[in-house]
Amino acid sequence: MLKPPRPCGWPVSRLSPRRLPALLILLSLLAVLLIGSLTWAVPASPGLSAYGHRISTSIAHASDAPPTGFNRPPPSPQASPAQHKIEEYDGSSWVADERWLSVPYSNSITLDDGRVLLPPLKARPPIYCYHDSSVKKTKDERDAENELLLTWRRAWWAQGFRPVVLGAVDARNSPSYEQFQTMTASSELKVDLMRWLAWDTVNGGILSNFTVLPAVSRRDPFLLLLRQGQYANLTRWAALDDAFLVGSESHVRLAIQAVIQKADVHDATSVTAVLSSDTVTVNHTKMPLAYYSPKIIEAKYGSVIKQGSKADTLRNLNKLINYHLLVAWQNNFPEGIDVLKPHPEHATAMVAGALKLAKSLAACPASLMPSTCPPNLPKCFPCVASPMTVSTPSRFRNSPQIFTIGVVPHPWSFAMVDNLRESINVTWILESPRDPWLNAVTMAYLGSGVTSSRRVMRFKDLAAGEVATSDSLWLPAENEVPSDLDWYFGFTLPDKSMDDGKSQSPVPADRLPKPEDELPDRLNGPVASDEAVAHERALLDKAKSVVMLNKSTTNGTKMRSSLEAWNMADTEAWRFIRALSARRLLEREEWAEEVPSKSGIRNSLSGHS
Repeated sequence: MLKPPRPCGWPVSRLSPRRLPALLILLSLLAVLLIGSLTWAVPASPGLSAYGHRISTSIAHASDAPPTGFNRPPPSPQASPAQHKIEEYDGSSWVADERWLSVPYSNSITLDDGRVLLPPLKARPPIYCYHDSSVKKTKDERDAENELLLTWRRAWWAQGFRPVVLGAVDARNSPSYEQFQTMTASSELKVDLMRWLAWDTVNGGILSNFTVLPAVSRRDPFLLLLRQGQYANLTRWAALDDAFLVGSESHVRLAIQAVIQKADVHDATSVTAVLSSDTVTVNHTKMPLAYYSPKIIEAKYGSVIKQGSKADTLRNLNKLINYHLLVAWQNNFPEGIDVLKPHPEHATAMVAGALKLAKSLAACPASLMPSTCPPNLPKCFPCVASPMTVSTPSRFRNSPQIFTIGVVPHPWSFAMVDNLRESINVTWILESPRDPWLNAVTMAYLGSGVTSSRRVMRFKDLAAGEVATSDSLWLPAENEVPSDLDWYFGFTLPDKSMDDGKSQSPVPADRLPKPEDELPDRLNGPVASDEAVAHERALLDKAKSVVMLNKSTTNGTKMRSSLEAWNMADTEAWRFIRALSARRLLEREEWAEEVPSKSGIRNSLSGHS
């Protein structure tokens, strides 16, 4: 009889009844170990409320997952929100975290619906200016000097620096001050050396005269280099004389000692005139900063600036500098200013404050010399010759030649005003389109067929990315336009513009403004009547009262929460911008509350010294 073949050529062993229990026990132990290892791998569960919220979130936006390749690397499991400082101001709460663009919705990391992730606040490198307030002057002259110092501080703050005014008391704290007192030198050299001694006490860095202003774009490579805060040599620029210096602590101290120990300095009038080329490097490249030196003022602006008393001359110079800073900013955006107005039929009241701001930025204020340019931009286009255009398109246009002002509404505010409603219900919410504001704003930029998750991540990058503060300003719709935007832009915002430019000095034909019929159509939208705007304003004010409520027990806030869950991307965008605006105000406030410098110049929030 033929025997059946043995599988794979191996002998088949029979399982003994005595071995069966042992095998079952072994399999049971393996199953227990496997289940235990899986259990340990499951993270700790949050509270039921958080768990339920996260489930509803995943269901609501399961189709909105960011496309592959867009997300940044996933957040590190080692870094938890508890390791970061939670900050709160003006009703907003946030955490600064490097993972701010790694996820579309902040609560996936903060585990708190009201707390958002913001990019880490960039360090502001200090820039120093010396001002000796102990010198006897009239009150009028002192006030005029303080106005100039305010302009200097504001301009450098807007460019991402931390301006600090040093005084004679700072100079006396230098370890070289006692040696300085014993040296024999001209009065001019001693006055100049005092600012070096003050610079020595703050460990070097950047030392500037208050007549050196950054009338350039924030993207300028020179400013990018200065913000790094690393200086290989003690350097001055030939075009700026010795009004702008950079150097490390050791370089500054060696330079001071070289001057103090020099035997023959009776005829020297400045520190840099005494130093050798080995001690201080002279850079002959073109300097992008605006320097209002006595020589330049005399040659270009003296006929108008030098009028009246010394205090009047200083005030005239300050007005001219502010005007030039505005002109330099306007020249960065030849295509004008866009005030975004999505769903424009009922958005006039919502963007009214932003539109007023845009018109102020585009204005051509009264000036002693309206056809002049900053010293570093001799071929600029003065606003009297080339006024900026202000448009209200419904969609964001990603162009570095346009400055964008965006007003971001809470979904509740947008729903009430856009639909002219005073209340909504669940049925209305479920039948309404999702994230209508963000979809409308980013449609031209991202196109259709893009998920809300991707839109909100790109929006955050536009609002707070590397060049965001250069090209745009985003504000929450429920807040008034901030009163300190002079510090954001770096110059005094014009209250009103001159009547027209026809009575001014002649300008080239290619700089004359185009007639209205030749300007491109920027889709400004319909013009609302006064009655319609008043109705929109009333609805917006009523919506604001619901948006700002903290209690979650009222019917209004419960419905608000439902609308927020339905419009998660719009809600995230609003919370992000609101927190970003609050942090900007907090940063200024904390700086203003610092101990005033020994020179007596205070970092006033109102802008006055």
